[in-house]
Amino acid sequence: MTELMVVAEHRDGELREITLQILNKASELCSKYGHELSVVVIGSGMGNIADQLKDWANRVIVYDDLRLKHFDPADFKEALSALIADRKPLITFLGHTPWSMDLAPGLAVKTGYPLATDCVDLLLDSGKPKVVRQIYGGKIFSRMNFRDAAGYLVTIRSGSFPASKNSDYQAEVIHAAMPALCANPVREFLGFQDAGKGEVDISQAELLVSVGRGIGEEENIAEARELADLMGGTLSCSRPIVDKKWLPKFHQVGTSGKTVKPKVYLALGISGAFQHVAGISGAETIIAVNKDKKAPIFRVAHYGVVADALEVIEALKNELPQ
Repeated sequence: MTELMVVAEHRDGELREITLQILNKASELCSKYGHELSVVVIGSGMGNIADQLKDWANRVIVYDDLRLKHFDPADFKEALSALIADRKPLITFLGHTPWSMDLAPGLAVKTGYPLATDCVDLLLDSGKPKVVRQIYGGKIFSRMNFRDAAGYLVTIRSGSFPASKNSDYQAEVIHAAMPALCANPVREFLGFQDAGKGEVDISQAELLVSVGRGIGEEENIAEARELADLMGGTLSCSRPIVDKKWLPKFHQVGTSGKTVKPKVYLALGISGAFQHVAGISGAETIIAVNKDKKAPIFRVAHYGVVADALEVIEALKNELPQ
């Protein structure tokens, strides 16, 4: 039977949401085409994560070894390439994250399988996969074919699918034996530092007032902060604001910042690049304000206003009790 395989991603002993997003899509494909689903967990002390995944796939394959306590793409590549050679899955999925961007190219070389990165969807056509990617800054969706191969590697962009189950499984847990690892590693793990950690945790906010390049000047940040305070919300921003050093990194929303799930996300002057949109896919209600009626943010917004962000900020402040 044809098998689809998802490589689980975790950090500091916690399963990352991108894994569940990919499992949602892979499970959908398995249900539609009668395939089986496996999820691979690699690390040290992986019992808790394996337990979390038991009802997400037909089987959970675990490589649990003290030598795998810290992520090293060379070691993970050896484990995965041996597993792929043995089980021959049709598609092996990874998240499009810094973790897999370090791992996937080497894995493609080792296995000889073609690799498609940063995909937002995947289809099966006559048993062969086709991927959907965004080009021209997210303005066009492009459907792409692979060359013929025994198997395929795909990295999926965060936020492309919901992190929810669409099938119930009772997984078999398989503890796999580690292959030989590199005797002379070329890198050494020193520690992990969360660059997004700060005095405000935007990932826990129920209402976010978020500003982007359309805010104009640095002094206008104070206007947006005042609006957030009046609304009982938290100020956040897109990457250009952090790059300009107008706000600290811990305010940033997106793939290189924080993934957020507020009840309301008010986007002021944010164009909606895919890196930002991926970080707000869990928001219950997205309200976008942008002068450009063709801004990509309007594709994901529930409500949109084509107007100057500063004018809307001022109008809202006038309507709120001071």
